[in-house]
Parts: sequence; C-alpha cells; structure tokens
Amino acid sequence: MKAVFAGSFDPITLGHLDLIRRALKVVDTLVIAIMHNPDKPGFFTPAQRAALVEQACQEVGLTRFQVVTSQDLLVNLAEELGCTLLVRGLRNCQDLDSERAMALANAQLSPGLETLFLVAGMEQAGISSSLIRQIAALGGDASHFVPGCVSQALKEAYSKSNH
Repeated sequence: MKAVFAGSFDPITLGHLDLIRRALKVVDTLVIAIMHNPDKPGFFTPAQRAALVEQACQEVGLTRFQVVTSQDLLVNLAEELGCTLLVRGLRNCQDLDSERAMALANAQLSPGLETLFLVAGMEQAGISSSLIRQIAALGGDASHFVPGCVSQALKEAYSKSNH
C-alpha cells in the first residue's frame, strides 16, 4: 500500500519524523508531500523543505519514502500518485476536530481514499513548526525538537537574517 503524509514541514520536526517512522510500519511506500500555498509564503522554500525532509529521513535511517512538493489539492495529488491512504498526525483534541472534518471532505471528494490518524507521542505532542521557528528566531536552541540538519539550517538562516 502506498500512502501520502502531507504537510508544510516548515521545518520538519522530530514529531514529524516519529509519525513517518510509524507510518512506514503499516505501508509499503510513504510519499511525504510538502504542500505549498502560494498565498502563504513559508520560512524555507518548498525546495529547501524537500531537501531537509529527505536529509532528516536519511539521518535516522528511514527508507521506502519519496518526497514531493505540490500546490495541488491533496486528494488530486493522492490520485495522481496512486495512493489510497492519507496519513495524518494528531497532537490534541483540536487537531482531531479539524482533521476529522478534512477527512470527511476528502472522502466525499475522492471516494475510496481513506485517512489514517496517528496520535503524536507524548514527547512530540507539543511540537509545532511555528514554535520551532519562534524559538530559533529569538536565539533559542531548537535542537531538542528537530533533526540535526534542520537545527543547522535554522542557525544558518537566522544568523544571516540578524546581520
């Protein structure tokens, strides 16, 4: 079975990596889709995010994944890639409410497309990409929450912007 795990991954966190690792236990191939909203500029470019996701997955020895970027509707991307399953992470009750609504809409848009919810581990439940960016922007150490390659990329990006 081939599944899609979609997100902005701006940047990828240890929470994302945990979900990817766990999803790979139940699927043959996981497509990690970096979704890009042109109306919402990210911190890292889609190409930078894709490179960081690839590097982060390789750093922890993950295989059987591919990384793509897309501006398309997720259900269209899943169909184009031949995926029948969407993997979504849940950190809290608010995530469940919004993800459930999205899963129901996706099922109507693409009958046969299922959504698998994975609950975030206790250590990762409070991690979000926006929190990571805020920590890094204020000169804090985000290395406890992100892979090494991301920690380095954040340090480089913020050292350039502070000069």
